[in-house]
Amino acid sequence: LQLVESGGGLVQPGGSLRLSCVVSGDSLNYYAIGWFRQAPGKDREGVLCISSGGISTNYADSVKGRFTISRDNAKNTAYLQMNSLKPEDTAIYYCAAARRSTWRPCPGRDGMEYWGKGTLVTVSS
Repeated sequence: LQLVESGGGLVQPGGSLRLSCVVSGDSLNYYAIGWFRQAPGKDREGVLCISSGGISTNYADSVKGRFTISRDNAKNTAYLQMNSLKPEDTAIYYCAAARRSTWRPCPGRDGMEYWGKGTLVTVSS
């Protein structure tokens, strides 16, 4: 399974970005998809995840009400919509996948089996 992120860039505080994660090599239907981020000098942390059954899990209180995750299985693509961006959201954002039955919740970071290479998001004026 291959994952490729896109949509990162430079944005001013308060702005929005939508990240995409295109999956190839298998059908997205079978996978939970998570978004993680790593800021300079910090550990990689979970942001949001969506199960193969469409249930989302929020890993980070700091993004509640600002970020949403979605998936389009027909396009084999997952998305992270980021609104009201703050400088502390600056990080490399990674998508990750884990093959899971629809009834199973999202795994944590250590349960993810496949990772993309990341896309850089910089929030600065």
